[in-house]
Amino acid sequence: MHFEGEPERLDVYLQTLYPKYSRSRLQEWIKKGRVKVNGEARKASCILKGGESIEVEPMELRALRAKAEDLPLVILYEDDDLVAINKEAGMTVHAGAGSTEGTLVNALLHRFATLSQLGGDLRPGIVHRLDKYTSGVILVAKNDIAHRKLQDQFSGRQVEKTYIALVENVMERDTGTVNRPISRDPWKPVRMRAVPKEDPELGREAITHWKVMKRYERHTLVEVKIGTGRTHQIRVHLGSLGHKVAGDVLYGARPHESGRFFLHAWRIGFAQPTTEERIEIEASLAEELKDWLRGLQ
Repeated sequence: MHFEGEPERLDVYLQTLYPKYSRSRLQEWIKKGRVKVNGEARKASCILKGGESIEVEPMELRALRAKAEDLPLVILYEDDDLVAINKEAGMTVHAGAGSTEGTLVNALLHRFATLSQLGGDLRPGIVHRLDKYTSGVILVAKNDIAHRKLQDQFSGRQVEKTYIALVENVMERDTGTVNRPISRDPWKPVRMRAVPKEDPELGREAITHWKVMKRYERHTLVEVKIGTGRTHQIRVHLGSLGHKVAGDVLYGARPHESGRFFLHAWRIGFAQPTTEERIEIEASLAEELKDWLRGLQ
């Protein structure tokens, strides 16, 4: 077959051809040399630009399944339907093609007898996600009914998500909103981008509200609320304003000695799935973030 169309990652293109397989499975095909571009094995991140000859030798893969691991967890809230965890920076939420150990899911499987199964064997209990180096509160469903009800709240934008971010440079305005669609960067697929204003149909709707909490000599601490939950949304939207999240080297910020960027899922508000009681959960800043701020005084 021949690829025609806009530039696209090889693994993303394969997913349009083989929709019943997860991207993790398709990446395994690529890794084992069963996918060739112009007769040569390539990486999953290879960008197809048009006209390439694609050869695929499908294979049935072993089932990907999360495994229990005895890892520390900070539990902020728990009831019969859900648990809220204060995730530490550096912990991946669930296993993928390149990360199978040390995940939040692995820790949850060791700690809890049952989790919802709507996410499959790889993502039991996972209703929403946080980036690997974003710390803070994340909700996990214990049963399928709670999972569906929480998902409905997220998709209906009934969940209030508040973050704290430290950004480079001093913000002049006190508040603001970024309303720009987000899409994957075609030239660097590990990154996302705010879609050019002249081509809004190319991305997915994304809305970010921000408010200054404190100004430093060369940084600004901001409270951020998101009306949508797109990949890297806060990092991309704040960066589009000329204020990269501090320490976010993927998006061009200066590295920090902590090895992470300064983005923390501070607070989440939602309706309890069974009682519909309004619940608000807050996760305190990690110590390395507190130290970071003290160093700016």
